[in-house]
Amino acid sequence: MDPRARRRLGKSGLEVTALGLGGAPLGDFYAKLPEETALATVTAAYSYGVRLYDTAPLYGQGLSEHRFGHVLRRLPHDFVLCTKVGRHMVPEAPERVDHSWFKGGLNMRPVVDYSYDGTMRAIDQSFQRLGVERIDVLHIHDVDIWTHGDGYEQRFREAMEGAYPALHKLREQKVIGAIGVGVNETAPLMRFAAAGDFDCFMLAGRYTLLEHAALDDLLPLCVQKGIGILIAGPYNSGILASGAVPGAKYNYRDAPPEIMQRVARIEAVCRRHAVPLAAAALQFPLGHPAVAAMVPGAVTPAEVERNVALMTQPIPAALWAELRQEKLLPADAPAPG
Repeated sequence: MDPRARRRLGKSGLEVTALGLGGAPLGDFYAKLPEETALATVTAAYSYGVRLYDTAPLYGQGLSEHRFGHVLRRLPHDFVLCTKVGRHMVPEAPERVDHSWFKGGLNMRPVVDYSYDGTMRAIDQSFQRLGVERIDVLHIHDVDIWTHGDGYEQRFREAMEGAYPALHKLREQKVIGAIGVGVNETAPLMRFAAAGDFDCFMLAGRYTLLEHAALDDLLPLCVQKGIGILIAGPYNSGILASGAVPGAKYNYRDAPPEIMQRVARIEAVCRRHAVPLAAAALQFPLGHPAVAAMVPGAVTPAEVERNVALMTQPIPAALWAELRQEKLLPADAPAPG
């Protein structure tokens, strides 16, 4: 599979490369990342022909956007750049910055705000941090139960009454090319698809070699409505890259025994076909017609190079057939090829 191959992003008219670069790790998600390493990672992605980049104000309290912008604003805008709305940043004293998720980042405090004015404020801030003349895709970020718990219903209403009209207006004015939603759950995307006119969704970790529930309802609906899917978190936070080893992560935590066992079975099938587990994980979702691109993160040029190599790894149809036979993939799960 050619990671540089262009695929249409839903009905937006935009075309994205099959492989993108996700920006959460570049916001010091796992650890503080040296500036020169972060910039070299973005540069490496561009040099390998990757032309899809995803970031957000939340990632390092604006640091990820700064780093992408530092590299991309010097290059021809032959790429698709995605960022998100739903939070704006306010300055904060260094000792009061919350590092529970992002280990470094800027001295800023995220303020959740899905209102019309808050969305416009967030977009203005993103343009300033990125320093580019155009943002191609804006996603409404984290309107899900995992993030907001009991406040989810209120946040959904705020997003549809505030953020969505703001983005719709900017799309009509051709300030942006597409509007979407970025979450870790399928149910909110079903609601957004029914409530508005969206071009694309970014779904993190919920349609992977390990998880297939989106096959039942979300993906068919997206095909019907012309909504393109960008898959983030294709390794389910790590276990589909590392395999079922001690300390393997699933949903940002140590993988439970049942997940370890299932991944070990998938890994055994991959070994029988001489295919790295990570290659099967990165390529599998692209078999579905709704899926436009895979957007894994990376923190070094070597990781970018590895993702490119995994995308070009030949995978025999017999591997997918055996996974279905072992009931590790649904019988109707489409595979690449």
